[in-house]
Amino acid sequence: MLLWLTEYLQQYYSGFNVFGYLTLRAILGVLTALVIALLLGPFMIRKLAGKQIGQTVRDDGPESHLSKAGTPTMGGALILIAIAVSTLLWSNLDNRYVWVVLLTTLGFGAVGWVDDYRKLIYKDPKGLASRWKYFWQSVVGTVAAVYLYWSAQVDAETILIIPFFKNVAINLGIFYIVMTYFVIVGTSNAVNLTDGLDGLAILPTVLVAGALGIFAYVTGNVNFSNYLAIPYIPGTGELIIFCGALAGAGLGFLWFNTYPAQVFMGDVGSLGLGAALGTVAVIVRQELVLFIMGGVFVMETVSVILQVASFKLTGRRIFNMAPLHHHYELKGWPEPRVIVRFWIISVVLVLVGLATLKIR
Repeated sequence: MLLWLTEYLQQYYSGFNVFGYLTLRAILGVLTALVIALLLGPFMIRKLAGKQIGQTVRDDGPESHLSKAGTPTMGGALILIAIAVSTLLWSNLDNRYVWVVLLTTLGFGAVGWVDDYRKLIYKDPKGLASRWKYFWQSVVGTVAAVYLYWSAQVDAETILIIPFFKNVAINLGIFYIVMTYFVIVGTSNAVNLTDGLDGLAILPTVLVAGALGIFAYVTGNVNFSNYLAIPYIPGTGELIIFCGALAGAGLGFLWFNTYPAQVFMGDVGSLGLGAALGTVAVIVRQELVLFIMGGVFVMETVSVILQVASFKLTGRRIFNMAPLHHHYELKGWPEPRVIVRFWIISVVLVLVGLATLKIR
């Protein structure tokens, strides 16, 4: 939005040309989202607390979590608002990728909002029925996947890039839709499963978003993409602004969500943010790298799958409790120790993911 204004003002003062640079708008996107989150955070927390929109703790969780009952939740709406405003202000709104990512994020956020609403208003810890949650996630994910496939303008948009190997790619064809669907929906649910401790999910999300922003920038730059031997996809560079906005909003939310949390993001935040990461990764053709960088989300999800499968097949549990962070809590790790160690793992995995840009 502001890009259009600065382009108009260039005829009066050439200094407005600087806003044409992606890097500057990305930085402004980060700062704008951060400031919005920091300014609106206290107001939103007071409103949520005043309306008694507090966390409902499941009775089958760790006993240490019982003290968190009543903590304001649905704070993820703050993140989505900051992302949306910052993206609309600083992005080129003629770019189709910006709209796909933004609308997909808000769509999954809406599903999460309904889930949170049922938990808080009807006092049902399980929220929206799983089948309906999955149905609406599937609807939004499928629409995004089909649109990206049919709107593809270059072959590079529908190939699968293999990390660490130069010029090795698989043409997915129509199977691109299937893979895109699973990446978006799977990442959304993976972040949702990880969001169980104060600040545990949001910092890895910020780190992965920042890294995906770098991938978006180099993928959309013909010189960088040629130098790094990755496919050039015109227009993807604009997503660095969305990723920057996500990182800024996430850091602003972490200000209030760090241990002991003043507010939780709820499903409105975790489902939306997970879908955002999955959609950006698909557009910049780095699904497998997302699997590496989001390793914390992956191991949390796998721990749940293994736990359920083991219990149904053998009647025994592999972990004390799933997802994995609860297992370590029940082993006696203090909550801050679990959180920080998972953060450290995320930093390492994101660096490994970024290394695939050059090591190939």
